Amino acid sequence: MKARKGTGALVLVLALALLLMPAVGQAVTKITFWHAMSGKRLPAVERIVNGFNQAHPDIQVEAQFMGKYKEVLAKTIAAVKSGNPPHLAQVYEVGLQTMLDSGVIVPVHTLFKEGEVDFGDVVGPIRDYYSVNGKLYSMPFNSSTAILYYNKDLFRKAGLDPNRPPTTFKELEEMGKKLVESGVVPNAFSTGWPAWIFEQAHAYHNQFYANNENGRKGRATQVLFNGPFGVKYLETMSRMAKEKVYIYGGREYSANKAFLSQQIAMLIQSTSSVGSIEAAAKGKFEVGTTFLPRFQDYSRGNSVIGGATLWVLKGHSDKEYAAVKEFLKWVIRPEVTAQWHKDTGYFPATNSALKLLMDEGWFAKHPNHLTAFLQVLSGVKTPMSQGVRLGNFVEIRNIVQTALENSFAGKADPKKALDEAAQEANRVLKEYSELYQ
Repeated sequence: MKARKGTGALVLVLALALLLMPAVGQAVTKITFWHAMSGKRLPAVERIVNGFNQAHPDIQVEAQFMGKYKEVLAKTIAAVKSGNPPHLAQVYEVGLQTMLDSGVIVPVHTLFKEGEVDFGDVVGPIRDYYSVNGKLYSMPFNSSTAILYYNKDLFRKAGLDPNRPPTTFKELEEMGKKLVESGVVPNAFSTGWPAWIFEQAHAYHNQFYANNENGRKGRATQVLFNGPFGVKYLETMSRMAKEKVYIYGGREYSANKAFLSQQIAMLIQSTSSVGSIEAAAKGKFEVGTTFLPRFQDYSRGNSVIGGATLWVLKGHSDKEYAAVKEFLKWVIRPEVTAQWHKDTGYFPATNSALKLLMDEGWFAKHPNHLTAFLQVLSGVKTPMSQGVRLGNFVEIRNIVQTALENSFAGKADPKKALDEAAQEANRVLKEYSELYQ
């Protein structure tokens, strides 16, 4: 039988295509990105990654959920030491000193030529937190701070003004008592991330948390959180726990459940919960937000940065670092970081993104998304309020958390609990300093 005309040419084309396919596959540079974003934050990460991959067919970023923040940090350092590191890792703010001392990072500022990225566009408190000698060491991504959420409907039921939330701890306690005594709620308020809120309180009231200017002038060797301010804070919170004004809601985001089920009327929590809280409360109750409460007679500092940044890891080729650089440029684009803020509630990381959101009227329609930003921009930049750098901060925060829990439960006197926690934390700092001498 005769072959049809053109069959030979078609076979030749197909053969050439098959030969070329491996070459095309090899041209794609794959980048591994480890992160800790789960739940409703996961689609927001996927939106960023998918958008980048579609716009850059020669680069493939593979986002991998690696567990909670502390797990990402531990796995990242272990992976670098074992010779199989990711290209990028999302590490939370308490991992800063550990990452700086680890010897496993490529400082972000070294990847870019002068003027290639305007790091001056990064919002001041975020840039300051992650900079060493004025140079940015990791790429801003999901920065947050803490704010006070409150249920306006429950305020109305208790006879409180829904447009006048508490501004001081005295008002917080007084309004809390009224909410409980009126029978509106069994307890008035709770907090997420209690140990982080304890750190926030120090920065907000212009108090040092550790020596050597919170570890920024030199490596911290001693914590100061068991001083008069720390004791005052814990005594106040523990008293409110006895009064049933405050209820311990667990670590991280656990207390959100009590707020959303209207078992409490107020919640001190990360701004990263704005989006999820508003969505869950829609049609059930009106959510209000405001600045953190203050103790009177203390000078003003600033709420401190939380969340995480993207760290670049050692052990990769120049070609891969070029691809990493393109992804980081994508992440910091105004429209990308603005959308990330809309999806999550985390800060828009740059002034350009902030302007974009303001120009389109986003904050006018979503005022609760603006609260944390106004709070951090209206604070005062001082050595006390720029954030704490501690060696093995993850373990120290856990030590503090246990002390807070014991005091809230009435198992330990606030002063004694903090003194014992400080003693243990100083041991951790001593061991860390000896390791990195």
